[in-house]
Amino acid sequence: MEGCIVGWSHGKFGKREGLDLEALLAEVSVGALADAGLGPDDVDEIYVGHFGGGFVKQDFPASLVMQASERLRFKPSTRVENACATGSAAVHMGLTSIAAKRASVVLVVGVEKMTETPGDVVGGILMKASYVKEEDRPGMSFAGVFGAQLYAQRYGDPSDAMARIAAKNHKNGCANPFAQLRKDLGYEFCRTVSDKNPLVAGPLRRTDCSLVSDGAAALVLADLETALALKKAVAFRAVQQVNDYLPMSRRDIVAFEGCARAWSQAYAQARVRVDDLKLVETHDCFTIAELLQYEAMGLAKPGKGMEMALSGATEKDGRLPVNASGGLKSKGHPIGATGVSMHIMAAMQATGTAGDMQVKNPGLAGVFNMGGAAVANYVSILEPLRV
Repeated sequence: MEGCIVGWSHGKFGKREGLDLEALLAEVSVGALADAGLGPDDVDEIYVGHFGGGFVKQDFPASLVMQASERLRFKPSTRVENACATGSAAVHMGLTSIAAKRASVVLVVGVEKMTETPGDVVGGILMKASYVKEEDRPGMSFAGVFGAQLYAQRYGDPSDAMARIAAKNHKNGCANPFAQLRKDLGYEFCRTVSDKNPLVAGPLRRTDCSLVSDGAAALVLADLETALALKKAVAFRAVQQVNDYLPMSRRDIVAFEGCARAWSQAYAQARVRVDDLKLVETHDCFTIAELLQYEAMGLAKPGKGMEMALSGATEKDGRLPVNASGGLKSKGHPIGATGVSMHIMAAMQATGTAGDMQVKNPGLAGVFNMGGAAVANYVSILEPLRV
């Protein structure tokens, strides 16, 4: 691949009171360029990942990045959106510009400000990423569209496995300085339905659902020639996007076919197998989603994702650490920033610079980010070019 990640900056996720959209953008934009050893004058293009959808009054955020530095004025800047995969869509667009020789250096920023919106309104905004004609009906939430009940009918109750995933990711998040919820909740709390952990949709408990978050993350992409002259570089071995039907009525939601195809194509492009990966950052908007992704990425056969979760294979010290960052469950899920954050977390791991989050024997890293219920599916496979 032509493009490399050469610098990054990650803000704290959570409720960022007193910081509006442009402040969140500015916080990470300058930091990412400084981390890369570059300045605003070096930037050829800017991509801003922002779902929006009504979380804040301010829309059209592309040029808000220029508030970070007047030297970014007049640079081409484009807002990118693809539901919860918005951040990865922005990263992939930046790589496309580099591959097309339109740019040598691209600044990619993901941002979302969600916490100013009441909870019931947040739910309605998220449902816009479903097939509204069929799926946005009374009593339905986005948690309810992920097929946990269908999975239970087909393969058995996944509640134990989902609780294990939740507990794993919350434990991992304790080591992540950027995470919204840095608390080891433990398996028993995650498994037990209680006043503090009520059922949300079907078998999904509150601990099975990702958080409502504010946050921003930025990275700098550069072409190979530029990257080789800089202090660090993480190369893309594969970049794949696969979109599936939006209506769930037209597909088997439990199969996560778009996710499976994206991973298959990425393995082929990178000339690797799942066993070659050393870590994965994946899209655990709900714990059932992470479980289904084990099966879609080839880590487990259909119906066997529960066994993978319960075996400890995806723990931080397991066969394939998944979401050593704490994932969306612990880190938070500011929609436009999520995909950018996932690439940063994977790049930090691959270069051995993840601090207390660091896994043993890092190397080839996978990233999976999706929009909707496995509708827009993005896979990146990263490896360190220069640490």
